Amino acid sequence: MITEVRPAAAATVVFLAAAAVLVMEILTARLMAPYLGVSLETYTGIIGTVLAGISAGSWLGGRAADRFSARLILGPILILGGFLTLISPTLVNLFGPQMVGGGLAAIVVLAAFTVFLPALVLSAVTPIVVKLQLKDLEATGTIVGRLSAFATTGALVGTFGTGFFLVTWAPTRVIVAGTGIVLMVLGVLVAGWLRRAIDTTAICALTVVAAGAGAAALAVTGPCTTESAYFCIRVIDDPPGSSGRLLMLDDVKHSYVDLKDPRQLRFSYATVTIAAIDAITPGVRAISVLQIGGGGFTMPRYLEAARPGSKIDVLELDQAVLDTARRDLGLRSGSSVRVEVGDARLLVRTKLPKTYDFILGDAFGSRSVPWHLTTREFLTTVRRLLRPGGAYVMNLIDGRELGFLKAEVATMLDVFPSVTLLPVPNNFVLVGSDGPLDGRRVVQLVARQGIRLVPKSGTELRRFAAGVRPLRDDFAPVDQLLR
Repeated sequence: MITEVRPAAAATVVFLAAAAVLVMEILTARLMAPYLGVSLETYTGIIGTVLAGISAGSWLGGRAADRFSARLILGPILILGGFLTLISPTLVNLFGPQMVGGGLAAIVVLAAFTVFLPALVLSAVTPIVVKLQLKDLEATGTIVGRLSAFATTGALVGTFGTGFFLVTWAPTRVIVAGTGIVLMVLGVLVAGWLRRAIDTTAICALTVVAAGAGAAALAVTGPCTTESAYFCIRVIDDPPGSSGRLLMLDDVKHSYVDLKDPRQLRFSYATVTIAAIDAITPGVRAISVLQIGGGGFTMPRYLEAARPGSKIDVLELDQAVLDTARRDLGLRSGSSVRVEVGDARLLVRTKLPKTYDFILGDAFGSRSVPWHLTTREFLTTVRRLLRPGGAYVMNLIDGRELGFLKAEVATMLDVFPSVTLLPVPNNFVLVGSDGPLDGRRVVQLVARQGIRLVPKSGTELRRFAAGVRPLRDDFAPVDQLLR
């Protein structure tokens, strides 16, 4: 005997299927981050891929509902959607290393491997359930509207629940595996209910299979040592067996730390940053420093050792990064290093009217500086925090066309009376201050470390950024400028 599909049961099924799609959309960014980083372009690619899957799945689900018995195909579709969800992390680990550095095309392709097929299959659920519920054409609008509303509500719960709660409670792969298992078990229950032939043995068997598949998926671990809401975090011995440590955030080599000697600065930008500080304030006099972005806390540890008595405040977005620095990178918070966790754009306001000798900008989301830390409004606040004679030293990365660098130079020229560009391999260091930086002194200091430096300032730097609009809060396309 074929049972009637009750409205509450139908609403529950479309709710869960839609929620699963949005759970995967949110988590795909974390799965892809170790290979392609996290940026506006990454999220754009993921969202577009999910929408393509939803569109194709809705169309194909409607056609399938008209050609086949909706009662026969709904359960298997849920099972298939759950299976595709389960294997998505494995596919990312398999294809992700080949996509590194592939640009926009790589983002879309890897997102397709991760979330397109689950989104397509699970989006077919709603039109099939609609077909099951339709008994009277006079009620078509009511049924379609109600089920669409429950599907949208499921999508909202999946979005908010994952982004605000699930990622703080469990690792990404555990959430993905749990979602897949729930969908597969739901598929068996739905198939049995629609046929009035619930087979307890089949349910138990599929539960075991789903659990096994989930365990197998979890066994294929990603590259992360620690996975936070913001980053895939790894600490690597560099070289193996030495006291050197390399901090990896997503796909970026973020910081180098020597556990035995905090004065070892392997990265050129770090050496140039310290040289700029030494050129402005020679000697070992204690200074007051605010660092935006803690990372491996290389600079605070260096300044603590090189300039005893210095007061160093650090603003770090990610508690997991701070925990990693304390656990694996030799950071010992004490009287000279004080750390606050939170968004720097909000925290800098709490520092007013406190003043600093130097403010160091070293915050990154993948390869880009977070856009709200690049604008004229933010830099104006930064300048207000500097003492007379102080300087803002900013580290950034750009692509071949240098679009972001030019825009940031134009922005700093709009805020600071004097700006100097210190280009180093793979990075650019910008120094904004009230008076000119002694570029020749910086060149001499870094030459001792084997770094060749050609500073740009004054008319040459203004010519470099000529015609480029400064970045503002209402126009800061940082990710798009990184070409």
